[in-house]
Amino acid sequence: MTKASLKKGFEKSKLIKTTNVWKQIPWAKVQRKVFKLQKRIFQAAKSGQDAKARRLQRLLCKSYYARLLAVRRVTQDNQGKKTAGVDGMRAISPRQRFKLVENIKGNLKVKPLRRVWIPKPGRDEKRPLGIPTIQDRARQALVKSALEPEWESRFEDTSYGFRPGKSAHDAISRIFQSINKGGYYVLDADIAKCFDRINHDYLLSKIHCPSSLKRDLKSWLKAGVLDNGVFKDTEAGTPQGGVISPLLANIALDGMVRLIKTMYPKKKNVVQATIIRYADDFVVISPSLEIIEQCKTAISEWLKPVGLEIKPEKTRICHTLNPIEYNGKTEEPGFDFLGFNIRQYPVGKYKSGKSRGRRKGGFLFNKTPHKMLGFKTHIKPSNKAVKAHTEVIKGVIKQHKTAPQSALIRKLNPIIRGWSNYYSGVVSSETFIKLDHIVRNV
Repeated sequence: MTKASLKKGFEKSKLIKTTNVWKQIPWAKVQRKVFKLQKRIFQAAKSGQDAKARRLQRLLCKSYYARLLAVRRVTQDNQGKKTAGVDGMRAISPRQRFKLVENIKGNLKVKPLRRVWIPKPGRDEKRPLGIPTIQDRARQALVKSALEPEWESRFEDTSYGFRPGKSAHDAISRIFQSINKGGYYVLDADIAKCFDRINHDYLLSKIHCPSSLKRDLKSWLKAGVLDNGVFKDTEAGTPQGGVISPLLANIALDGMVRLIKTMYPKKKNVVQATIIRYADDFVVISPSLEIIEQCKTAISEWLKPVGLEIKPEKTRICHTLNPIEYNGKTEEPGFDFLGFNIRQYPVGKYKSGKSRGRRKGGFLFNKTPHKMLGFKTHIKPSNKAVKAHTEVIKGVIKQHKTAPQSALIRKLNPIIRGWSNYYSGVVSSETFIKLDHIVRNV
């Protein structure tokens, strides 16, 4: 089936109004076609062929395949598919999906976001979401599919949040690789209200794309928000809730890793500073406290034109192995990141970790590949994550006090299984035993 026949069959036939025809779309073929075009955008951007990348981005946004996939993602695949924007539309029929495929070609009148407040896990605070209409979300998904391949060719390798093929576990693994040879100083930091404060002019100046897509981006950023019927301008930020917002946040923060790498290149093949970022959370790791302090100052200055700043109350400097005196107080070893606690413990030689020889072609590089390190690195669920999970379990049990046991089990199983899977690759057995005890005694 050619693209022309696919389009003709789905657009002109009277049978397209039925659910079955939407289901009969060869989605595997659609995904292959879109991925092939995205791959070409990635390769063009990677090789510095910017004009070719722009041409391919325009082509993708006109592609019927790409528009079909964008509509499917926001109306069927996305977790927020039933969340309404200001137009009140929650779910759409197959007939409306095909109409939406036509509507998102371009030149759309963007509608304001609908403000929704959701509780922050484990806290009394709430964070704001800005929910676009289904039509705006579909167009955002389309534009994202055109821009993301270009930026994936440029993003820094230790940026892990909201990126295809990268995860929180990859970030934790990179941290382990960075500290497994000794004790290190750590800057553990959080960017304050990152999504709400990004400077629009700064962000748009970094994005070089077809003019039609640039207009879309500016319209979404300046769309405004309706909060309890009151309209407010959006003068800064890329509100959480939009399909394209995570990509825009990553674009705004791209360059932070390169800053540190440029300031502190390797010396005698030894890394002086490593920065690992996941969205608005990041850590800097270095054997030198002085370098850590300099990195904190440099990053704070770098964030100013972005419209952002480090959150003081969520920022600390510590050591992975030893307690340190800093700013008049004792900082205990270890730090929390992405729900994990990372810490090193001094041990005797029989329990010590061992350095591993680097291999190339089956041969070890260093002459002492199994040197005793005198410590072990433990990664486990953080106390904050355990507490939040415990509260969720207690809440479910409380809600189902009068329900049959089978109903309670059905509700708890996916919650416990999901949490356990997330932490299954780290030192979690002691935590799991404690949680099992809590469930049995609530």
